[in-house]
Amino acid sequence: MKKMHFFVSGDVQGVFYRQNTIKKARTLGLKGFVRNAPDGRVEILAEGEEGAVDELVSFCKTNPGHSQVEKLEIKEEKEVVFSEFKDFNICY
Repeated sequence: MKKMHFFVSGDVQGVFYRQNTIKKARTLGLKGFVRNAPDGRVEILAEGEEGAVDELVSFCKTNPGHSQVEKLEIKEEKEVVFSEFKDFNICY
């Protein structure tokens, strides 16, 4: 199982980016969270099968909804045995 923690910058707040991300993550069976960061970026932590996590990262680069993604920065990527989350949710 793979864990990826990353940040997305650009026009990604107030344009349904989190909602589109959560819908895709749940479709892929991932666990984790998405939230707006105070600096204007969106923070995402996703755990699940490697292919599903990679698919979410690719999706997040494609300007879902009305967003305009400028940069995706991976903070952490590692293998995990157990998930610390039960679902994929929006954190406030």
